[in-house]
Amino acid sequence: MSTPIPLKPPFTLASATAKVRMAEDAWNSRDPERVSLAYTEDSVWRNRAEFFQGRAAIRAFLTRKWARELDYRLIKEIWAFGEQRIAVRFAYEWRDDSGHWFRSYGNENWEFDPAGLMRRRHASINDLPIGESERKYRWSAPGARPADHPGLSELGL
Repeated sequence: MSTPIPLKPPFTLASATAKVRMAEDAWNSRDPERVSLAYTEDSVWRNRAEFFQGRAAIRAFLTRKWARELDYRLIKEIWAFGEQRIAVRFAYEWRDDSGHWFRSYGNENWEFDPAGLMRRRHASINDLPIGESERKYRWSAPGARPADHPGLSELGL
């Protein structure tokens, strides 16, 4: 598998926005190996109440996550950025193995090394049970959100 060349700091609005979309597309692949390559070997994560470090731990976490969060679809939106940091808000929809749907809302703070790999990821996430009829993300999954699919702001999220 070839590794894409990461967008590197210092970020502009255009490069930070592109970085967010690249992350969204990778996460929507639901491929733990692909996603893990965007992080440094010793990347530090806080995800909800879990704290861990390193690509192997990231891959293990994502494997567990996507085994539990079925039909996962994610939208990310840039919130703010600095020279080596990006803040995003996101919402994703998923169902559990008994067919109950959820929309999970959250914020992430990202910090990058000079090569453009993420060395820190801090995520705060809340889950909202929703009915199947309340779903807003209906593109084929796994796979990237289509270019013409509305983002969070356009969906009123």
